Amino acid sequence: MAIKTIDVDHLTTVTGNIFKSVVVSAKRSRQISTKMKSELDAKLSYFEGFEPELEDPRFQEEQLKASLEYELMKEPTEQAIDEMFEGEVYFRDASTEFGF
Repeated sequence: MAIKTIDVDHLTTVTGNIFKSVVVSAKRSRQISTKMKSELDAKLSYFEGFEPELEDPRFQEEQLKASLEYELMKEPTEQAIDEMFEGEVYFRDASTEFGF
């Protein structure tokens, strides 16, 4: 994974505070990661019942293809930050909402 610089000032303008931006992006990253893992598990669960056929190179190739598809995707953290920059992440601040 290559290192990518992030415009921290722009990230700060999204929430008004760099620490809030980090928390929001971390929570969104966790959501994306959970979704990706459940999708991969669902795809790989297809291969669970084919014990004798797993020796077949075609089955191994299909499993490898499904795994590589997810390895080549952007990291959840990178996706979360990109979504924040594009304004696709909804968040609310409970401290200002309830007057804390």
